[in-house]
Amino acid sequence: MTTWLTNRPVPVKDGIADEYWAAAAEGRLVLQRCDACDQHHFPPRVRCPRCWRADALAWADASGRGEVHTFSVVHRPPTPELNDGRPYVVALIDLEEGVRLMSNVVGCDVDDVRIGMPVTVAFDEGPDGPLPVFVPDPAGIAREVTP
Repeated sequence: MTTWLTNRPVPVKDGIADEYWAAAAEGRLVLQRCDACDQHHFPPRVRCPRCWRADALAWADASGRGEVHTFSVVHRPPTPELNDGRPYVVALIDLEEGVRLMSNVVGCDVDDVRIGMPVTVAFDEGPDGPLPVFVPDPAGIAREVTP
C-alpha cells in the first residue's frame, strides 16, 4: 500500500516493541501474549498487565481483523506535517484477539467510516517503514449482514 500521508511523524521505537516493528516490516501484525494467563495485550510491555508476569510474554501473529470502536475525522491537524493527508480518520480498533489499538482507517471516504465497521490491517509504506493501518473489510461486512 502506498503511503496515505507523506510527512507523517516517525514512530518512537523504544526497544520493547522491536519485534512488533520487525513483523510490520514483513507485513504481519503481532501482539504480545501472556502464556501464563492466556491474554493478548497492546501496547507492548515488559510485564503482563493482567498477571504481572515478565517471564511468560511471547509474540503471536494477530488475525488483523477487527472493527471500529470509535473514531474521529481530523480536518485540522495538530501539526503542519499532517496537512497533506487531511481529512483523515483516527480510530480505536477492537481486534478479534481482544485488544484495542489506535490507528487510521484508510482506503475509503472518511464519510463512510462507521462505529462497528469491520476492518482488516494493511501496511502503509512510509519513508520510516511500514505502519499498520486499517481498511474496510468487505468479507466482514458480508458476515455482518448475513443472519
